[in-house]
Amino acid sequence: MKTTVSTLQNMKQAGQKITMLTCYDASFASLLNDAGVEILLVGDSLGNVIQGHSSTLPVSLADMVYHTRCVARGSKDALVLADLPFGSYQVSPQQAYASAAELMAAGAEMVKLEGGMIMAETVDFLANRGIPVCTHIGLQPQSVNVYGGYKVQGKSEFDAEVLKRDALAHQAAGAALVLMEMVPAHVAKAVTEALTVPTIGIGAGVDVDGQVLVLHDMLAVYPGKKARFVKNFMAGSHSIQAAVEAYVKAVKGMTFPADEHSF
Repeated sequence: MKTTVSTLQNMKQAGQKITMLTCYDASFASLLNDAGVEILLVGDSLGNVIQGHSSTLPVSLADMVYHTRCVARGSKDALVLADLPFGSYQVSPQQAYASAAELMAAGAEMVKLEGGMIMAETVDFLANRGIPVCTHIGLQPQSVNVYGGYKVQGKSEFDAEVLKRDALAHQAAGAALVLMEMVPAHVAKAVTEALTVPTIGIGAGVDVDGQVLVLHDMLAVYPGKKARFVKNFMAGSHSIQAAVEAYVKAVKGMTFPADEHSF
């Protein structure tokens, strides 16, 4: 059956874990769909794993539109979620809507944007105009130069409260999903329990409502340095299909992420 926003909400209420992987083309979209992945994230991580950049910052809206079209053609049941790239939404809600509309026309069924409470107005603007939104808090790769690197967020009591405040503000504004990256597991758990909308984690422990990884990381294809939260699912698998199925099984069974993948 087709995965929708309602499907994800029902999964949270039923305690069923949600699986998400990044995807950038039609062939992998078909494979991931058949393996049971609920959400295909057309991530601006393509800047790293496809284009060879050192960050996501050079990725353009035109790049995202192209890859969203490819993934949408290959996906059948999975929900297609597309990143709004750096510089395409931060100026104003109106700019964000224009960019999101391009991604939706290309086949996205939800868009993702990074930022804390300051982006709540934009989330509200999009959600009230028919565009489902996933917000991305914690470590935000588009702000890597502000952080001075890829560092765990929400470690102090104050920062954990700010993270929770941001998540609640996004939910109140109409966000359909909240993604947390590189957040201490106990903080991500507390945020998840405070929200009625589903949470997705990457480096955020096992007690969120779902997990996401970069496809090229979990298949051990990307040659760059691996983050602590990455697991190589190709190890012990006889095919890419089997590796993706192993990921889905591990997330559903709560054996991934384990303690060694968490902060």
